[in-house]
Amino acid sequence: MFSEIEITWFHWVAFIACILVFLALDLGVFHRKAHIVRFREALSWTVVWCVLALLFAFGLKFWRGEKEALEFLTGYLIELSLSMDNVFVIALIFGYFHIPSERQHRVLFWGILGALLMRGAMIGAGVALINLLHWLLWVFGAFLIFSGIKMLLVETKMDPEQSRVVRWMRKVYPVAPHLDGDKFLTVWNGKLALTPLSLVLVLVETTDLVFAIDSIPAIFAVTTKPFIVFTSNVFAILGLRSLYFVLAGAINYFRYLKAGLSIVLVSVGVKMLLDPHDRHPPLWFQIEIPITISLLAIAAIIVISILMSVMVTWRERKRGEKI
Repeated sequence: MFSEIEITWFHWVAFIACILVFLALDLGVFHRKAHIVRFREALSWTVVWCVLALLFAFGLKFWRGEKEALEFLTGYLIELSLSMDNVFVIALIFGYFHIPSERQHRVLFWGILGALLMRGAMIGAGVALINLLHWLLWVFGAFLIFSGIKMLLVETKMDPEQSRVVRWMRKVYPVAPHLDGDKFLTVWNGKLALTPLSLVLVLVETTDLVFAIDSIPAIFAVTTKPFIVFTSNVFAILGLRSLYFVLAGAINYFRYLKAGLSIVLVSVGVKMLLDPHDRHPPLWFQIEIPITISLLAIAAIIVISILMSVMVTWRERKRGEKI
């Protein structure tokens, strides 16, 4: 049986090695020279990463069975959709520090590399805690419902200069007032100093850490298998860079996306409360929601929120042209 095939250290090493090769090709070959990432190029890379994720799911179906393939796809969709909110915050950070478009890809590359390491550690800690204290799944479910409601009611604001991390960095190390190409360190007033790119990189990392607090518990509603949780997170994060360049210039077209993401968080939280992956749950908790239903529901919520956003924006622009 497929489920009897164990995930060994070799599978982990092989997967991570492939990801490192992709990252090396990305920075060392395709983006060796800093340039402005146009919409068409960003869209092409977004499609590439989506296709790679689908191929990985296809491989999982034959290697591990259909259930784990669907778990991966659902987890990937959850992580990718929640990362869209992260994209808009990153756009605010770049805009505040006036980072030129040709420098943004390098920051995102190192930011996402750091995010992979942080999320790997968080996933490992989360799985260990759940195995030790299974009731934490109910805590995560309640937390996701709270986060979803908060996302809907509280406006996302970002003031980089008020960030504790930025203020701390300015206190402990000099920060040059200007960029120095794509360097994170420069010489300013005769001393080694950080460039604004360093502040942006740290803010991107801390922003991803904040969003990971929501997104990682969300995937535990789908599965608690470390390999599936990790791989779905990795593919979603790798696609975040190109997704940023696709969405950043069209933020106004996604006004209802935040509402859709809040519904996703709430629905995932409810699923986690009803189906906490317990082998012997109480009778009133014996509600198993099929993974296909979860996948279709999440996809429908995201697609409907995007379509509504685009339609309303298009109608407003058309009405303005007539006036």
